Amino acid sequence: MKVLVPIKRVIDYNVKARVKPDNTDVDLTNVKMAMNPFCEIAVEEAIRLKEAGSASEVIAVSIGDKACQEQLRTALALGADKAIHVQTDAKLESLHVAKLLAKLVEQQQPELVILGKQSIDSDNNQTGQMLAALTKRSQGTFASKVVIEDGKAQVTREVDGGLQTVSLTLPAIVTTDLRLNEPRYASLPNIMKAKRKPLETIEAQSLDVDLSPRIELVKVEEPSKREAGVIVESVGELVTKLKTEAKVIS
Repeated sequence: MKVLVPIKRVIDYNVKARVKPDNTDVDLTNVKMAMNPFCEIAVEEAIRLKEAGSASEVIAVSIGDKACQEQLRTALALGADKAIHVQTDAKLESLHVAKLLAKLVEQQQPELVILGKQSIDSDNNQTGQMLAALTKRSQGTFASKVVIEDGKAQVTREVDGGLQTVSLTLPAIVTTDLRLNEPRYASLPNIMKAKRKPLETIEAQSLDVDLSPRIELVKVEEPSKREAGVIVESVGELVTKLKTEAKVIS
């Protein structure tokens, strides 16, 4: 079974994002970048499937500028067999990414695509679902457990009411939740080996996908600072403030 794992380059989760002075976008100047945490979970799960004998090949793919190759090399060091970099400097939306991935799925024909449920920069939680629709494959989102057996993927999903298990006929799309696994760290020998693993670069234009923007970014602002709380003397005073000042009850 071939497994395709899309990964995204994002601001490191330990870094506080800054807004450009002109409020046109997030300032990425000299900012530490890393693999999206949900993508790390997806890579780990694909590697575990290979170690368990359920998968024969793990392919990592990333879409973006040349800097994305850093995260692809990380995926290779973690255990992916090969990587594909879809080169583009365009500012991509979820639908663009899903359409590009759909073209790769058509080319590579993986039995399973595992990707993070969302990225920590845009937080859209759209790409996996869009990819499933475009490729007409069954999907299991928010996975906290994945078991491959008898040509099916048993996916335990985290839903509002608890856990739901669905049986997906392969080929399928799975998006990962936080509790699916604990990603490993890349060892130094594997980091060195990753330099010799194949990394293919293809131009996004060659996939014949319209990357013209459908969304206009008007303005980016930092969230308002949280105001200090106040101490009230009684329940009556609290209710009065909630009515007259906070206006959260009537």
